[in-house]
Amino acid sequence: MRGLKDKVVVVTGGGGGIGSATCQRYADEGARVVVWDINLAAADSLVSKIRASGGDALAVAADLTDFAATGAAVARIEAEFGPIDILVNNAGWDLFVPFLKSEPDFWSKLIDINLRAVLNITHPVLARMAERKAGRVVSIGSDAGRVGSSGEAVYAACKAGVIAFSKTLAREHARHGITFNVVCPGVTATDMLENFMDASGNKEKLRDAFTKAVPLGRMGRPDDLPGAILFLSSDDAAFITGQVISVSGGLTMHG
Repeated sequence: MRGLKDKVVVVTGGGGGIGSATCQRYADEGARVVVWDINLAAADSLVSKIRASGGDALAVAADLTDFAATGAAVARIEAEFGPIDILVNNAGWDLFVPFLKSEPDFWSKLIDINLRAVLNITHPVLARMAERKAGRVVSIGSDAGRVGSSGEAVYAACKAGVIAFSKTLAREHARHGITFNVVCPGVTATDMLENFMDASGNKEKLRDAFTKAVPLGRMGRPDDLPGAILFLSSDDAAFITGQVISVSGGLTMHG
């Protein structure tokens, strides 16, 4: 895709399923990749793989729920690796818990990881992008945030917040030439989904139900997501902002 070579890209949750697939695809396009993950071992492993294939990558393990630590890490990246051109807000976490069986501590954890973390990193990155009058921000939402999902009330609320947040910033910073878009995965086979299904109490029945619900006949895979993410951060999507695209095999078809 046009305009990705030599760009500095930060991918949060970069050591996980969708994150690692996205980091690898950016590296394949010649981008310089910051693999940001609370699991430093996972980030280091992916960085080693990217470097072994001739790419340029850096591992960062700052806690996204800590605003000060996140800001300090962003400053360090820009000082040591270069100005951040593209931010992919991918980090997330969830468990299957009906709302009336959940407690405020659980809500706080979901909100901190799925919404506050997006605010914490977008703020310092965007401030620098606005000064340079250039940048791309792609956030990973969820179809749960567009149409709802049983057992995911607070998670869905967070992802709906990410969508609204992105649309608002798309309006506020259009004058700076910065675009904001959201990619919403459907049911995707990641470790987070496995943990989510474990918590449901009937894992295989749920897996079968998810698969049958997808018109294309299978659950998503991490490799299904990078194409849309990279497109929205490329020069080919320079006139696209404030948009939401579902990558779900047709599970949702919402205009």
